[in-house]
Amino acid sequence: MYVHIGGEYTILVSSVIAMVNLETVQPSSLDMKSFLKNQEEENILEYVSEELPRSLVITDDRAYVSPLSVATLFKRMGNTDFAP
Repeated sequence: MYVHIGGEYTILVSSVIAMVNLETVQPSSLDMKSFLKNQEEENILEYVSEELPRSLVITDDRAYVSPLSVATLFKRMGNTDFAP
């Protein structure tokens, strides 16, 4: 099954490792800054759109910055047990 994560991006649900709510991550978080910098340096970070980023979707081979909330992505994946 595939899920649309914004823009023109659709990814395989089984490849999703984690989804991070960027609205709750502290801007000063060194771990997040380091992770994103590393992903950019390895050319495996994709910005789905120019809209305000709301989530980070990490797959087995790439990371995507998406304008969709984690709650919306969970709903699109068919997960109804998620409570933001």
